[in-house]
Amino acid sequence: QVQVEESGGGSVEAGGSLRLSCTASGFKFDDAAMGWFRQAPGKKREGIACINWDGDQRFYTDSVEGRFTVSRDNNKNTVTLQMASLKPEDSAIYYCARDAMSAACHRGSWYGFGGWGQGTQVTVSS
Repeated sequence: QVQVEESGGGSVEAGGSLRLSCTASGFKFDDAAMGWFRQAPGKKREGIACINWDGDQRFYTDSVEGRFTVSRDNNKNTVTLQMASLKPEDSAIYYCARDAMSAACHRGSWYGFGGWGQGTQVTVSS
């Protein structure tokens, strides 16, 4: 059974930083690309970062490029999202998920991602 558990969310002021972690189980972790997603109130869930199976390929949506960094540790089955220069518009519930169909990232495509956890809330105040 695929399981992911996100942690590390919280409340920060604009310009602050947070580090989110995701621990995964139930699948072969180093066979899968991993992604971070977020969903703000009243909006659809959006993919914001992807890292391929060995960490050599990463990409980010434009809104977080240059501020967020995704990394993974295949020995610990964890993926991390380091967030800096946070803005109020970054406030959302953040989720991680695996790509069940690919070990590589495909810019602009989040088709195979699933196995959602509860997410972790990030709130950025102005």
